[in-house]
Amino acid sequence: MSAEHKSLPVPETFDYKHVGGRFVGLCVTALIALILSLILGLKNPQQFAFSWFFAGFFFFTILIGSLFWVVVHHAVDAAWSVGIRRQLENISCLLPLLTLLLVPLLFVASDLWTWMALSPTTNHELAEKSAYLNVNFFWIRTIFYFLLFGIGAFLLRRNSLAQDKDGAAVHTIRNRRVAYFLVPVGAVSLTFCSIDWMMGLNWKWNSTIWGLYIFAGSVLGALCVIILLSNALRNAGYLKGVLNGQHNFAFGKLLLAFTLFWSWIAYVQYMLIWYANIPEESIYYVLRSSSSWKVLGIILVVGHFLVPFVLLLFRGPKASAGFLGLVAGWMLAMHLLDVYTMVLPVLHPEGFHPAVMDVVALLAIGCTLSAFYLKMLGDSPLWPSRDPRLAEAANYID
Repeated sequence: MSAEHKSLPVPETFDYKHVGGRFVGLCVTALIALILSLILGLKNPQQFAFSWFFAGFFFFTILIGSLFWVVVHHAVDAAWSVGIRRQLENISCLLPLLTLLLVPLLFVASDLWTWMALSPTTNHELAEKSAYLNVNFFWIRTIFYFLLFGIGAFLLRRNSLAQDKDGAAVHTIRNRRVAYFLVPVGAVSLTFCSIDWMMGLNWKWNSTIWGLYIFAGSVLGALCVIILLSNALRNAGYLKGVLNGQHNFAFGKLLLAFTLFWSWIAYVQYMLIWYANIPEESIYYVLRSSSSWKVLGIILVVGHFLVPFVLLLFRGPKASAGFLGLVAGWMLAMHLLDVYTMVLPVLHPEGFHPAVMDVVALLAIGCTLSAFYLKMLGDSPLWPSRDPRLAEAANYID
């Protein structure tokens, strides 16, 4: 069917009456959680460091995964995802706010990355890596990562909003150029960011596939979030002009594909490290296969792979938006557990040791980001209202 014969959805904006008291509730919860974080952090700086980093990195993966979906949309000139792209743009543009929320880590950095408290003159292993592992270079790289991702997200959303006003195709071309730049540069930057932040928690540990593992989890986590948001907006009466039942199949297939992708990367990393049996590599799994951490590892394998694989294997269930929402919520919880088992075993090698600060940090950062997202939700049309491929997206057939 030609584009001329396809109906063009009428633009719609979010009515804040559908928020009710949720926005105020998020703001109050965020404020209380931030105050509690300060109090608990002063009492136990080390627990604060790991809990705050765990929560911050979890939300970082969601934001960076959302940026990936925007980038890949423009890079491949996708049509089916036009209806959800604006919300992905809104989420990824929260990166500058997340940067501010992570500033407290500056004051507890040596508790997280213990190599910062060591001297290359007295530590031979650190001396061999000092050209890369030094404090100044670490923070320079960190600033570069957030500037790159933050500016990229800003440009993609700015051009998209500009197109809403004049409908010029030049904005699509500009976003495509930004996407082409971010694909290689962003991939390398995310890899090094994963090495610096996560692998740096145990700076003696090595894994050549770690960046890809973080990428797989980030993309899958962001996909779960956009499915849940799409369902919430559709239940409130929005997006009916741009999302149809066929989009459910697309969401379901992507969920299954990236579940398998994450599982394959996790398996390859584990198998290569197990087979090589090199102490510098196996230390990561030795820690997480001992005491009560082993139980969480088994839950992660079953919950992050086996359960969604079985649920998403058949076409029929994927036709239901409600079913996909339940699966997405489950997988998002498993992604949270995945990040938790990356970070907290370093602080508690003796076994699983839940702390109030873990929950408080999640609430503080999560509610703050959610409140700002709700504020952005009504500032622009819910989808790119004059995108050249909007009609094709609205009439998408899987």
